[in-house]
Amino acid sequence: MMEKERTRKRQRLGWDGVPAESRNLRLRQAMPTSTEDARGRNASPPWRDDDRDGHYVFNLGENLTPRYKILSKMGEGTFGRVLECWDRQAHKYVAIKIVRSVRKYRDAAKTEVNVLQHLAKTAREDTHCVQMLDWFDYRNHICIVFEKLGPSLFDFLKRNKYMPFPVDLVREFGHQLLESVSYMHDIKLVHTDLKPENILLETSDHVKVPSCRRASSDGMQTRYLPKSSAIKLIDFGSTVYDDQIHTSTVSTRHYRAPEIILGIGWTYPCDLWSIGCILVELCTGEALFQTHENLEHLAMMEKVLGPLPQHMIKRATKGSENFFKNSRLNWPGGATSRESIRAVKKLDCLKDLISPHVESSSVASSLVDLLGGLLRYDPAERFTASQALEHHFFKDRI
Repeated sequence: MMEKERTRKRQRLGWDGVPAESRNLRLRQAMPTSTEDARGRNASPPWRDDDRDGHYVFNLGENLTPRYKILSKMGEGTFGRVLECWDRQAHKYVAIKIVRSVRKYRDAAKTEVNVLQHLAKTAREDTHCVQMLDWFDYRNHICIVFEKLGPSLFDFLKRNKYMPFPVDLVREFGHQLLESVSYMHDIKLVHTDLKPENILLETSDHVKVPSCRRASSDGMQTRYLPKSSAIKLIDFGSTVYDDQIHTSTVSTRHYRAPEIILGIGWTYPCDLWSIGCILVELCTGEALFQTHENLEHLAMMEKVLGPLPQHMIKRATKGSENFFKNSRLNWPGGATSRESIRAVKKLDCLKDLISPHVESSSVASSLVDLLGGLLRYDPAERFTASQALEHHFFKDRI
């Protein structure tokens, strides 16, 4: 998982898709022409060494096996790259995840393939998980072929300059996300890396509407809203079966549950904590816990949610017990900088963070109550996905 401070400069994953006026042109470019030589059209490119980080080196327009033609790069991450390709056999656009030729990433990719195959075998209507169409090992790179989807919720927020989503959309996203996680937990899987970057809209279609913010100097501000609220959950490279041996640290920092930081063991509830953090971010436009250090992270939790329970503090592992003094969080005494102290101080309680972004006081109260259940310190008391789905916040869904 990423331990560095979260950057806001991320690669876009397919935002805006293909402009309408160029779609036909690109389709013609992807399709074979009668004048092309069949052997040349389907030939593999010459062998190239990977780059210094183990990424597959490619040129646009080349083939990735005779079946797939590379059209564009959609995104890049620590795992590898995602390319938009034309599937000559199925006659459609696909997204292919090309994993770095590094053992740990290849192992994670094999895990992801196994999980995706399990999900496909047990799929039900409320799965909301990305569909794997194919996978293959090409020049020591595991390549996973997916249905082509739209941008991630993080990319959508970024495109909107971090203006939050309307609460009705937050409700729709939250319900689908909880359905997908409830399904995964039912089949004994823990995702462990839920975050807005791993939740994709099904399409890139969107509308431009006036913003509720003040007009800028050059005219009224606008914002984008997705035409459809349908989402799919992606990235199962860190997913584990609950009966497997669990590593000590999982989840991307901002969405990491307190039991992971304290080293007291984790299981299904860590996914629900992550969902709580995600819903706050979608509602406010900003990550709830913008930190990269354990003690500061715990101090932020206490500022938003109140003191950590004594029974969890007492169970803290040897490494994390240094965060406490006289059974209380050693803050601000243990802070590493004044900037860190200021970052914690500027946070508010959960209710005051949410209320300014929701016009209806009753809806705000309902959402805060749901978030309070998802962000309970004690994982044994935290809402399960099934319990959260029954919460009255979702009763007003359209």
